[in-house]
Amino acid sequence: MTPAAFHVEAADYAARHALLHGVRHAVFVGEQQVPAELETDELDPLSHHVVALDADGHAIGTGRLTPQRRIGRMAVLPGWRGRGVGEALLQALVAEAARRGWGEVALHAQVQVALHAPQVHARDFYARNGFLPEGAEFEEAGIVHQTMRRRMDGAMRVQDAGQAEAAMASVIHRARRRLLLGCDAGDAAVLGQPAALQALRRFAAARHDKQALVLLHDGDLVALPAPLLALVQRLPSVFQLRQPSDPADASLLPRGAVNDNGDCYFRPMGERTDGALALDMPAQARRQDALFQRAWDGAAVCEGLRTLGI
Repeated sequence: MTPAAFHVEAADYAARHALLHGVRHAVFVGEQQVPAELETDELDPLSHHVVALDADGHAIGTGRLTPQRRIGRMAVLPGWRGRGVGEALLQALVAEAARRGWGEVALHAQVQVALHAPQVHARDFYARNGFLPEGAEFEEAGIVHQTMRRRMDGAMRVQDAGQAEAAMASVIHRARRRLLLGCDAGDAAVLGQPAALQALRRFAAARHDKQALVLLHDGDLVALPAPLLALVQRLPSVFQLRQPSDPADASLLPRGAVNDNGDCYFRPMGERTDGALALDMPAQARRQDALFQRAWDGAAVCEGLRTLGI
């Protein structure tokens, strides 16, 4: 499919508010039945807005960054979802927050509504773009939401299963051609969750050459979630699996994920989910890459691969 022709630019609210509200009204009021009076608020004139325009200059998506350091009002017209518009809008807003010197930015993600791509819910969309969920779900404008946050000035703490899934998904999604996964049972379970699995499928299906090295700590392929195992079987040219030559070494093996884009999620505490997500931190990623490579060089091909015919 030919890439969709669109671009994202900043939008002065005073001059282009009708353009912005046209997209937002269509999505929030028309589709989601949000009361029209809630579609606009007193923060609009104070916020930084971005708009996505198609080749003919028609508005197809929008979003804003408020003085409270929150991203919101992210909306993409139905015909343009799944074509990179939402991600381009989000990246523009994160870049603006970083340009302003903000250490972090937050948002309220819709939990059950698929806005940005077919069958990808908003929370999963933000997770794969580096936002970690925090706190309990809550209702806003009649829709269940989840607070999510991304730091731009350092690594983010990963403290529970939901954050572990988001951290894993973001490192996988941001990978270019090389992905390193150190998996014990807990990591394998995380890889079977929707956000991480969707990101892994996307990486594996990319047209360019790519490689995923999976260091399976206990060597037990049965521990892999069925959808992940099916992906490995279907794309053996992408996935290489190894296990420690000495089972006693398993406790010392790296856990988490590293990509070739300067990102890593690492867990130093064995079975616990506690760890850190480092985005755009090449030095940290290189250290984790080196630790993984040493472990990989001393590992053996998983015995179970022959049983699976891989």
